[in-house]
Amino acid sequence: MRPWSNLLGYQATWLAVVWSAGQGRAWVGMAASVLFIAMQGLLSRTRSADGRALLAAAACGLVVDGSLAASGLLVYASPGHALPAPEWILFLWAAFAMTMNHSMPWFASHRLVAAGLGALGGPLAYIGAARGFGAVTFATPAWRGLACLAVAWEIALPWLLRVATDRRVAEPLAPRART
Repeated sequence: MRPWSNLLGYQATWLAVVWSAGQGRAWVGMAASVLFIAMQGLLSRTRSADGRALLAAAACGLVVDGSLAASGLLVYASPGHALPAPEWILFLWAAFAMTMNHSMPWFASHRLVAAGLGALGGPLAYIGAARGFGAVTFATPAWRGLACLAVAWEIALPWLLRVATDRRVAEPLAPRART
């Protein structure tokens, strides 16, 4: 998938996920996420790296959004039943992982820029989901939740990029040749 089509596909997925969560129909966004991930998987030349990024992103979603939900700093529409974070946001994290190798690889070698993008873009996405779609609500004062999101995304984005693009991350899993 070309970088721009990957980025636009993810943005459409984000829109479907936050809209449907805000409407109480989270399954629509989760289906959009599955469709985006499947399409990316079919077209990808980096399936193994995409799979690592997907698993890492799901773990990030559990930690970041699960912690924020448990602390009460964020309240999610269409809350999950068995997980600390709602299922729809985990599907969104998984879809986001599909951008690492396809529309965002440049940021992997520019980690400070990636950290800055994460610290700014992460909270802005949640503000958009809150104000535009009612998918999430910030506890008062909102700056606490936003500050936590900024720090979490400042760490998460460079880490996800490293997991997705660094071949050395996968090396311990590969069998070594005997000499």
